[in-house]
Amino acid sequence: MELQKFEKPEYYVNREVSWMLFNERVLSEARDKHIPLFERLKFLSITASNLDEFFMVRVASLKDQVHAKYEKTDIAGMTPKEQLSAINKKAHSFVGVQYTTYNRSLLPALKKAGIQVVEEHESLTSAQGDFVDRYFQENVYPVLTPMAMDSSRPFPLVRNKTLNIGALIAKNDGAKEKKDLEFATVQVPSVLPRLVEIPAADEEKKAVIFLEEIIERNISKLFLGNHVVCAHPYRIMRNADLTIGEDEAEDLLVEIQKQLKKRQWGEVIRLEVEEKMNKHLLKILKKEFQIKDEDIFFINGPLDLTVLMKMYALDGFEKEKIPPYQPAAVPAFVEEPDLFARIRQGDVFMHHPYMSFDPVVNFVRQAAKDPDVLAIKQTLYRVSGHSPIVAALALAAENGKQVSVLVELKARFDEENNIVWAKKLEKAGCHVIYGLVGLKTHSKITLVVRREDTGIRRYVHLGTGNYNDSTAKIYTDCGLFTCDARIGEDATAVFNMLSGYSEPKSWNKLVVAPIWMKNRFLKLIENEAAHAMQGRRAFIRAKMNALCDPEIMAALYYAASCGVKIDLLVRGICCLKTGIPGVSENIHVRSIVGNFLEHSRIFHFCGNGADEVFLGSADWMPRNLNRRVEIVFPIEDERIKAEVLHILDLEFADNVKAHVLNGEGVYEKVDKRGKALVNSQMIFCEEAQKGAALPKASEHTRVFLPAEPTEEE
Repeated sequence: MELQKFEKPEYYVNREVSWMLFNERVLSEARDKHIPLFERLKFLSITASNLDEFFMVRVASLKDQVHAKYEKTDIAGMTPKEQLSAINKKAHSFVGVQYTTYNRSLLPALKKAGIQVVEEHESLTSAQGDFVDRYFQENVYPVLTPMAMDSSRPFPLVRNKTLNIGALIAKNDGAKEKKDLEFATVQVPSVLPRLVEIPAADEEKKAVIFLEEIIERNISKLFLGNHVVCAHPYRIMRNADLTIGEDEAEDLLVEIQKQLKKRQWGEVIRLEVEEKMNKHLLKILKKEFQIKDEDIFFINGPLDLTVLMKMYALDGFEKEKIPPYQPAAVPAFVEEPDLFARIRQGDVFMHHPYMSFDPVVNFVRQAAKDPDVLAIKQTLYRVSGHSPIVAALALAAENGKQVSVLVELKARFDEENNIVWAKKLEKAGCHVIYGLVGLKTHSKITLVVRREDTGIRRYVHLGTGNYNDSTAKIYTDCGLFTCDARIGEDATAVFNMLSGYSEPKSWNKLVVAPIWMKNRFLKLIENEAAHAMQGRRAFIRAKMNALCDPEIMAALYYAASCGVKIDLLVRGICCLKTGIPGVSENIHVRSIVGNFLEHSRIFHFCGNGADEVFLGSADWMPRNLNRRVEIVFPIEDERIKAEVLHILDLEFADNVKAHVLNGEGVYEKVDKRGKALVNSQMIFCEEAQKGAALPKASEHTRVFLPAEPTEEE
């Protein structure tokens, strides 16, 4: 393919700017009055969580590049300094819209729903004030640790992401000059509830106040004998992007544990302060944190809107929430609970969270107890806090099975959790692998080796999402059970590659990154271009979380210019532009932001009528294709292929939760005037319930969009 002419910077969007556009789509859900009030609170909370991580990782990385005087431009022709400038402008505007949404839309709606949010402690009634003061004395005061700064005490360490209250203290001798004022700070304790319910004037309603307001009201009790001139909340964001020299690290686990501690004192990259903060107090913070004006965010409301997740948990407001959803049983296992027996009958497809994740957990549990199972091998990227899969793997090892588990220690923000699991598995007798040097293992694969009458048989589970029973209830993902001998051979080769660094010469069915996958995708795209130029039917449909690989995008432009119809469903980052004359007029991009988080990766190539369909763990991003161990697998069973294509059909028809990217680079909600409403996620829920007898209530899912998976996903 001649791709050079499709590499012009004006053909692309900067990936960080594209990410900001994604968070704007999430924010649009918080602003949508057709959505139940408490779900809107949750969406607004998610935008705050997303923005925090974006700054800690992506903005931090750009700042590192600027400090290093790195001036190479990205695919859109922007230097790191230019990217920071663009991001900063967008971020300030974005935060303004967040708080406008909170103050002008959500607070009045909460009041109407029967919840009074006391924004300032000065507005408390006498009875409420008495309650708050008692609560402070009995519950809060014993936990607080006020820290002052003077000639004998340096500026204290302020931990990353913590909420703090800064104060200016004057001695009772009446000192009012700035030079006579001392700085003090106290951390709002995260071990206490930040949202405190207080007596309401109307017994049928609720009243709540934020913990920082309670502390502000009583802060003079922390500095007896002194006068508190002012007190204001503030919050910092530090560089949390780990830099691990794997080649030099003798023990990767120990090195990561060391690096995790550094997150608490990395460079401060963002400072959030109360809008009305005292100027002298702000000057002290600015100096001590060595932060520039453009990195200070003045907040008109409570700092750290992730607290709204706590408000969601308030009892008695079910009518303001979307009802719980109970995943349906996987039809294939309703009549045949013996997983191995059913898989031998044919491949089994699962669509989560519409279908239960239980069979995936039971697959490992059954293998752990089955006397004929010889070995279990699995990759773990992110697991839940009390993972039943990890417990089953430990049991398998105790039962004498050969258990090999790859635990990816470098899964961002899950490092500590994964270290705990790795140690637990090792203690149980599992062989724990920490992955390949320089690569993250992001593939989702489980291999069970079983001795049967006909000989050794390999059972394999492949998926698009993590082996995490918690997120499996709220992320949309696909999974496949198979005992196809060719896939079984490939699965064995994958684990041998991970544990022994052996590199197979070829694969039967699996498409594996980093060595083989990108070329396979480029070839599939090129084939469609060739079909189009020969007058044959040609199209590409693909669903993923992000699209920013330069070669893949240039290949898509080339194919589109040859006449290939390309439909892309990209939840997050998309650096490709639509509507460029002669380049991308045949490319259409949409994004679904719904009650569940769209997470599956599905690739559909016309293949001259053959319908080549693949599922997998990889997005079309440089890191997935070049720096990770990823697996994409073909769907060849015609019945299952029809199910997967139905998923794409319905999602490309969605006109309720879909945003479409126009030629100006703006995402717009689909115009549904005069059309039947199609909410793909709700339809999948209905179809799953109709397609299977309901299991006993073993898991319940609240329908909501969870925090955006970290950039690792």
